[in-house]
Amino acid sequence: MANIRPYKISISESQIQDLKTRLSLSKFPDELDNAGWDMGAPLADIKRLTRHWESSYSWKTAEAELNSLPHFITDIQCDGFQPLAIHFVHIRSKVQNAIPLLWIHGWPGHFWEGVKIMKPLTEGDGVEHPAFDLVVPSLPNFAFSEGTKERGFALAQYAETLNKLMLKLGYNEYVTQGGDWGTHISRALAHLYPQTCKATHLSMDAANPPSFLANPVLTLQHMLTPYSKREREGQSRTEWFTKEGRGYNLEQSTKPQTLGYALVDSPVACLSWIYEKLHDWTDNYPWTDDEVCTWVSIYWFSVAGPAASTRIYYETHHTTRTPENPRAVPRDMLRAYSPGVKLGYSHFPMDLVVLPSTWVRTLGNVVFERDHEDGGHFAAWERPGELVKDLRDMFGKKGGAFGCVKGANGYSQ
Repeated sequence: MANIRPYKISISESQIQDLKTRLSLSKFPDELDNAGWDMGAPLADIKRLTRHWESSYSWKTAEAELNSLPHFITDIQCDGFQPLAIHFVHIRSKVQNAIPLLWIHGWPGHFWEGVKIMKPLTEGDGVEHPAFDLVVPSLPNFAFSEGTKERGFALAQYAETLNKLMLKLGYNEYVTQGGDWGTHISRALAHLYPQTCKATHLSMDAANPPSFLANPVLTLQHMLTPYSKREREGQSRTEWFTKEGRGYNLEQSTKPQTLGYALVDSPVACLSWIYEKLHDWTDNYPWTDDEVCTWVSIYWFSVAGPAASTRIYYETHHTTRTPENPRAVPRDMLRAYSPGVKLGYSHFPMDLVVLPSTWVRTLGNVVFERDHEDGGHFAAWERPGELVKDLRDMFGKKGGAFGCVKGANGYSQ
């Protein structure tokens, strides 16, 4: 296809040596006696990971593993902005007319977060399990995609970029899966491009409570139906995040440039900023030191630099829809009903915000919903088997989204 080129991750030895030099010169803060995770990433953990990143960890080994995936790059231009080179992984299923699935990461995630679900989804047999063509992009400003130099690149532009990517790959209809910003971008796609984005499966809750004026039936259900175990326990998880876990969000939504100096100059700052979330946002996931170092290295070696990824918060927080900007997607629009696009939910109890089902049903035609006993914010990484099963059930023969993409169920032509 025109202007779609194979891509190989290739970090130079000088970049690697620069990282090691910076790590060797790291200075660490002191720590209060008996300080715990409630005060932030512990000193002993960061010192251990810093030593490992500098002395034991091999980026070239990780790079070779990453390059075993089929990487590509292509130029995408949003209206009013300069074109950007967008990196993506593209795996076509061997099943004819498989369902095109756009998997969208968030922050502090990236394309590698989806690696565990790639093979099982694309290797669906087309009989018992639906098969998917998988497209896993690096969002603009993340990993190996270019970053914008212009202000105003917000949710509408992220959605426009991904929609144009899918069209360029020949997918005139597709479905999405995402958590974190993947949830918000999926919602933007549902509002802006319902003719191409036919269904979204989400693994993060973000919705307003039902109101009598807009959702009378859901409001009555919410009032009369007792909360499930997930919904009851989710209240405390949501309260914790609101009171103790949102500091990063406030900083990145208001002063990302100031934070950026630390993220770009100090690998320890970048490590600690991200590692805190990997720990706090997962459900006791047993991170290995190599996993953490690869995860953070993708940010450190990113094309636009690790600071660029934080700007999505600022741009979204400061977006308003005006006559001059009629296609903007403000945050309240993400929580409005999106007609015509089928919606599925996987609820994980240790995500950041855990909401009652009646809340998320205000967003659209919910055709699939499943509660899970465990799991946190990074569903594709923490609980890949559960997520794969949910997608198969939602889009399979007995699922509520079966047949939503024309001629692309793999086994129902």
